[in-house]
Amino acid sequence: MSEPDSNGSLVRYYCTAGNGMERFLIGEVKKKLAAEDVCQTAGKVLFSSSAGIHRVSELKAAERLFLLLRRDSPVRLSAHSGPAKAASELQSRVLGDIGQWTGAAATWSRLQGELSGRRMTDHTPRREEGRGSEEGRGSEEGRGNKEGRGNEEGRGSEEGRGNEEWRGSEEGRGNEEGRGNEEGRGSEEGRGSEEGRGSEEGRQGETEQRDEESSRGTCGVEAQRMKRKRDEEEKESSSAKERRTSEKKRGSVGVQETSGREHDVERSCREMDDMTEDKVEHVKPTAGRPQPSRTEPDPSAPDRLSFRVSCKCTGSLSRYFSSQEVSRVVGGGLSRLLGWKADLKNPQLEVNVSLSDDHFLLGFPLTRLPLANRSYMKTTGLRSTVAWAMASLAHIQPGSCVLDPMCGVGSILMEAAQEQQAACFLGSDIDDGQLQKANDNVEFAELPNIQLLKASSTMLPLPSTSVDAVVCDLPFGRKFGTKTNMAANLPLILTEMERVLRVGGTLVLLLSPQLSCLLKSLLAQKDSGPPPTQETEPQPGLQLRPPPPRCSLKHQETLRVSLGAIDGLIHKYVKTDA
Repeated sequence: MSEPDSNGSLVRYYCTAGNGMERFLIGEVKKKLAAEDVCQTAGKVLFSSSAGIHRVSELKAAERLFLLLRRDSPVRLSAHSGPAKAASELQSRVLGDIGQWTGAAATWSRLQGELSGRRMTDHTPRREEGRGSEEGRGSEEGRGNKEGRGNEEGRGSEEGRGNEEWRGSEEGRGNEEGRGNEEGRGSEEGRGSEEGRGSEEGRQGETEQRDEESSRGTCGVEAQRMKRKRDEEEKESSSAKERRTSEKKRGSVGVQETSGREHDVERSCREMDDMTEDKVEHVKPTAGRPQPSRTEPDPSAPDRLSFRVSCKCTGSLSRYFSSQEVSRVVGGGLSRLLGWKADLKNPQLEVNVSLSDDHFLLGFPLTRLPLANRSYMKTTGLRSTVAWAMASLAHIQPGSCVLDPMCGVGSILMEAAQEQQAACFLGSDIDDGQLQKANDNVEFAELPNIQLLKASSTMLPLPSTSVDAVVCDLPFGRKFGTKTNMAANLPLILTEMERVLRVGGTLVLLLSPQLSCLLKSLLAQKDSGPPPTQETEPQPGLQLRPPPPRCSLKHQETLRVSLGAIDGLIHKYVKTDA
């Protein structure tokens, strides 16, 4: 049963999930959080839960976690709408009820306080033990960088591989930082211009001094060298001056406008600013709360929140507006109506806008790093969400013995051991470097129920029918080089896995599309062989060769999951007989 929220109320969330992972996330929120109103849309799962935020933030199948501000029907603009009218309609649809924004901001602020208190509680005992300081164990940012690099096939997590929401954020930052904004960028460019003029005057003074020294008798060679250097500096000064002038012009307008349509959008935004200032004082209060205005922000909202808008805009709407233009329209409206301050580099709050032909979602991210970044992983290998999904398919029970015969850095074993600490886990690998990283991970996470040994997957030093589950990610040879020819050795590897697995045990494999086809072919060949009781008459002069053993693995399901650059296929089998 889930732990109730501190105020006992339902909170509406949504999480992003990789392709193929939605079913795992839906099952997880129902089982762990007793979630209600669970639904799925375009790589996202929406749900309501009264569980504490620290429980929600421990979801294993999710990439990122958001507080849901609003879900609405897709934004559809008339084909005959001009840029100004389209911008007005977009701002009206996205901003909607301002009271809804202030209420969501207050909920977000409360949840952030609960998360901060939880982090402080978790870190205190570790510091007392001398293990938990950022210097000793690595800061969250350091672990985030490792998570960004360390996923299967060199494919990143939401931060590393470009999650939809964070790509929108990067686009927003690129828009604002690259083009400038009226409040910050313009002033910075102004200061840059003043500094540039000062540096030019200094260089002119140096030039005059060098000319005087040269005229007083500097040798001819030295004079020529100084003259060449002076000419180069003058060219650099001229080009720098031209660059600063163009940047200053861009900073004065806030956004570099490259088309007539963008001029119209900018003009329409200014017109809406004027209309909003005239009408905002006359907006009808919602639920007894006075509506905020530009000069009198809502006192129930966090005072002067700094924010940044990240947006992903696809489908027909993208023909009218780019993601940067949507971010600018939404950000300008929030600044005017709520008094929030735009901060592109280090905002307190990020507003996520996702617009397409299928959905319209507004939300606030609740964690700075993706949930897929595991704090207990020192070195990452397979993507953590996929590793967790594979472990969950094995249905590991207390007292079970689980084997990963090609464990690598131990990603699958660690995800499984975090969920079921009453089981025994065994990992083997032929590569010393990978085993060392796996051992470091096990020690870092303090998981004594994981044992490691060096062994070949084609000759496991284990008795037959000795393990309850085999879970393995067969290396594709793209991220980590492998000396093993997987295609040639797959029959031997599969035979060993089948041998050590007990009757009724589960086999879960992650394969590339090519290896998946080969696996199906191998199992089909085994199934087509003669049954064990069939006898054949020996022919004179020929030595009788025993028939190949029939396959004892019964196929359960095959799932396609995204690994970034390519997809992987998860195969699940159950051993039916000896």
